[in-house]
Amino acid sequence: MADLNKGSGVATAREPRESRNDLEHIPGLLSRLGDDVTQLLDTKLSLLKVEVKEDVQAYVRGGVMIGIGAVIAVIGFALLNVAVAFGVSILFEQTALSPPARYALGFVVTGAAYLLIGGIIVVAMKSRLAKQDMVPNRTIDELRKDKQWLKKEL
Repeated sequence: MADLNKGSGVATAREPRESRNDLEHIPGLLSRLGDDVTQLLDTKLSLLKVEVKEDVQAYVRGGVMIGIGAVIAVIGFALLNVAVAFGVSILFEQTALSPPARYALGFVVTGAAYLLIGGIIVVAMKSRLAKQDMVPNRTIDELRKDKQWLKKEL
């Protein structure tokens, strides 16, 4: 019976030491958890930066192409207006096609071609940009996964 009391006394003496050791590990565990959370957030921010940079680059490229298309369309509009002016001046002449009439016809064809090319570029880039999604989907998916993981762990 004395041995049992000694054995139980030893077991009782060990229990507080073990729980004290566990308590000593908690600050270290909390520190590691804080470091891991910081590293996780840094990784997520890096992913967000990459996604935003890609989206901005796509919009800049599209904007530049729309600008180029607009300049071409403006040139075409100016040429078309010059041609219309020459054409209207021809309507007041009673004679057959003269050199100014031929010039006007050339301006009309050239202006129409510029308008067509510029319009196609603007419409194509506008539809491409409309399809572009500005939401950083990969970052949001990763954050959702992390949220679910944290819920399971806690």
